[in-house]
Amino acid sequence: MGIEQDIHQKKFVSAKQKAMINLLYTYGWIMERVKHFLASEDITHQQFNILRILRGAAPEPLSTLQIRERMLDKMSDTSRIVDRLVAKELVQKCTCPKDKRLVDVTISPKGLALLEKIDKEGDHIEEIMGRLSEAEATQLSNMLDQLRG
Repeated sequence: MGIEQDIHQKKFVSAKQKAMINLLYTYGWIMERVKHFLASEDITHQQFNILRILRGAAPEPLSTLQIRERMLDKMSDTSRIVDRLVAKELVQKCTCPKDKRLVDVTISPKGLALLEKIDKEGDHIEEIMGRLSEAEATQLSNMLDQLRG
């Protein structure tokens, strides 16, 4: 099944327009599957993204501004999402000792354990990307980098 059947459109202005629409449609398709998977862990995709960012920075803390700069969804309300992660005990925050106006955020052991559990399950990645070989996934990633680059 192709994008033409999925959105019931037979003609596109150009191959580039078709590719862009296909990319946007595929983003929505992927996000629905990610949201469904993460719902079983009681976290949103934005919360998952912040946990991954903090794990990558660990043991160093990050400010909410630094987190926002690294997020996939730049429109997210980072402070509100961090507060929800604090309430779930997945992250810890404290006032930055060097600049009292900033808040330092670090991932908690509970947050690390949750990411480890998600990594071990890994089914969501295979469910979404399973139709591609490793070589095709690498090629797709390189093409997306080229598109942005």
